[in-house]
Amino acid sequence: MKNYFENLPQIQYEGAQSNNPLSFKYYDPERIVLGKPMKEHLPFAMAWWHNLCAEGADMFGRGTTDKAFGSTPATMEHAKAKVDVGFAFMQKLGIPYFCFHDVDLVPEADDMKETNRRLDEITDYMLVKMQETGIRCLWGTANMFSNPRYMSGAGSTSSAEVYCFAAAQTKKALELTVKLGGKGYVFWGGREGYETLLNTDMLFEEKNIANLMRLAVEYGRSIGFTGDFYIEPKPKEPMKHQYDFDAATAIGFLRKYGLDKDFKMNIEANHATLAGHTFQHELRVSAINGMLGSIDANQGDLLLGWDTDEFPSNVYDATLCMYEVLKAGGLTGGFNFDAKTRRPSNTFEDMLYGYILGMDTFALGLLNAAAMMEDGRIDAFIQKKYETFHTTEIGKKIVNGTATLSELAAYAEEKGSTREPVSGAQENLHSIMNAVMFGKR
Repeated sequence: MKNYFENLPQIQYEGAQSNNPLSFKYYDPERIVLGKPMKEHLPFAMAWWHNLCAEGADMFGRGTTDKAFGSTPATMEHAKAKVDVGFAFMQKLGIPYFCFHDVDLVPEADDMKETNRRLDEITDYMLVKMQETGIRCLWGTANMFSNPRYMSGAGSTSSAEVYCFAAAQTKKALELTVKLGGKGYVFWGGREGYETLLNTDMLFEEKNIANLMRLAVEYGRSIGFTGDFYIEPKPKEPMKHQYDFDAATAIGFLRKYGLDKDFKMNIEANHATLAGHTFQHELRVSAINGMLGSIDANQGDLLLGWDTDEFPSNVYDATLCMYEVLKAGGLTGGFNFDAKTRRPSNTFEDMLYGYILGMDTFALGLLNAAAMMEDGRIDAFIQKKYETFHTTEIGKKIVNGTATLSELAAYAEEKGSTREPVSGAQENLHSIMNAVMFGKR
């Protein structure tokens, strides 16, 4: 088939002074940062659905980008064309991983057996490309939200027949993930939520979702899947009340149903802001609970109330993201660009520009975060802020859990408040961050 990128150069690192739009300005894969190459800190992945399937359609108009790739859409010819284009694209950028939904790979048939046959055929084809290129699967998942059968959810459906279909789809997606050597498997919330409690048994639905996940873990382990299962919190996408609203909610759900040993979080920047949190907050909540697993690297438009899936360009957010990742010791997964070019950006060059932007943004974030850690002033401030818990006898007893409430009350009555409250110094800390990021010019 036609190579849509054959007349475009291999994307190389050229540095910040380069005016070549088809080059990396900051992503230098072999550059050593805190003891290891940048490419190991930033295991990037291509999102099959956005990059190879999304045509720029929105609720007011059909697509503006031709993603047929010279084939007839909704055919196995088209499925193979996407494989060819996808692997050529990843090679052009040096991206080592991809992520997929089942129905990204092939058109869904009316008969599940035929869909599964198509999936077997296309993954055989993908394995050949993987062996030729060394590109690997980061994670797989099942699309259990697009088809009308899932109008009331998959695990949360009111239909036992639909629930069985969701189980069958999960089973096959797990088999494909194992076949392709995927490091993880994601449960997207999709339509796992509700609009009104007037027609919803919340506890019943919650238990059914947990049971589907438990069955998936048991089956996955039985066929040799050794990676992490992930939940991706998805507020407002599309249900008003999502069961996996944010990281804290999802972690509480996992612990309630005994799933926390097998699951971690797949955190998306755009979903964090839709939940009313910062990206950094969702990463920190996941990390301090031992559940920071993988990241969907994108950003949203704060003036719009839905998931716009834009390529990341906000260097502050990327810096604070990488600060959390470095402090957590890295990810078990990677950075999947769950992002799509804007509707008017409809050329194949634009696809490359989007990934160059995202990879450079996170490279800058990594460099800045490493510099902040090496600078040390922010860490030193936090340590000093809580110093009375570590330098006084009563503080030590509070921390190690040996103090009683009566003992603390007696201390307060005797000593009173001998210190002024400690300043949070937020403005100074932001100045330090700016100085680290921009001071050496």
